Amino acid sequence: MIKLDYDKKIESSSNFQLSTAKPFVIMVAIVLVVIFALIGVSSSYFTVEPEEKAVVLRLGKVSSVESSGLHFKFPFGIDKIIKVKTGRVFKEEFGFKTLSSRGNRTTYDNKDRREESLILTGDLSVCEIEWTVQYKVVDPIKFLFKIKDPVATIRDLSESITRKIIGNENYSEVLISKRNYLQELIKKELQNSINNYDIGVEISDYLFQNVRPPNEVQQAYDEVNKAKQEKKTMIELAEQDYNNKVPLERGKAASLIISAEGEANKRVKEAQGEANRFLALLDEYKKYPELTRTRLYLETMEKIYPRMKDIIIVDSESSKNGITPLLPLQNFEGGK
Repeated sequence: MIKLDYDKKIESSSNFQLSTAKPFVIMVAIVLVVIFALIGVSSSYFTVEPEEKAVVLRLGKVSSVESSGLHFKFPFGIDKIIKVKTGRVFKEEFGFKTLSSRGNRTTYDNKDRREESLILTGDLSVCEIEWTVQYKVVDPIKFLFKIKDPVATIRDLSESITRKIIGNENYSEVLISKRNYLQELIKKELQNSINNYDIGVEISDYLFQNVRPPNEVQQAYDEVNKAKQEKKTMIELAEQDYNNKVPLERGKAASLIISAEGEANKRVKEAQGEANRFLALLDEYKKYPELTRTRLYLETMEKIYPRMKDIIIVDSESSKNGITPLLPLQNFEGGK
């Protein structure tokens, strides 16, 4: 009797446990289903920003590339989404690093980056160049999967091409005269190399941020530049003085030449006039020699007598009669 009662008690207690356990299991199952459903719903869609493109990987293989907007995908990790900012311009800095930018002031740091900026030029001089490369991702699939680290590749190519091209130029040309030309040349060469790697990147810009001599020779370089500037200033002053004086002297020379030509023409005309007058007199002389001779004598006397202040005329009869002519020398100019 006691055993039967004990068995009944055990059976009744187990039935009670089963009856109480069923609602708990059902509750847990419902919670798991809800969680599973929520996870499935939340992982079945994704959004892409306007400056992004999303690469959809389905079981590890590229399925599609989606543009901006709301999109659906297979949940539970079947589809994996990798977003690439194709509408943004990225920038890589060489020889320096931008620390912060507040308003119009930007803070830079070139500590521990000097080896990156020191470049040997073609004339075996060393210059310090800090530059930036700006690029955009035009093909997100190639950018993600063509090579392992595309950013590191861009940096290595930029540094290699910059050193190669700067190494073929003279120091002064790099610092002063050919900066814009070299920037365009390096940009073109860099884009060609990136195209050969086919990583889906387009170079937007290549800029020399700062080009200067190393700190060790900065003072000597400044002195050379100062001497060149002084030389340039002296040349400009000399050219200014030249431009002020030479045209004036050329004007004077041209005036003298014109005056001399006028005088020459005048003299030639006068000589021609005298020659014509002489020929005319010669013709008259041939026709009337005595009359012409007398007229020339009288005309000559008319020119001579007005120039004389005191005139003394002694005729031949007075000399024959023994009269001594008296010449009043004190009346002449210069007489005593």
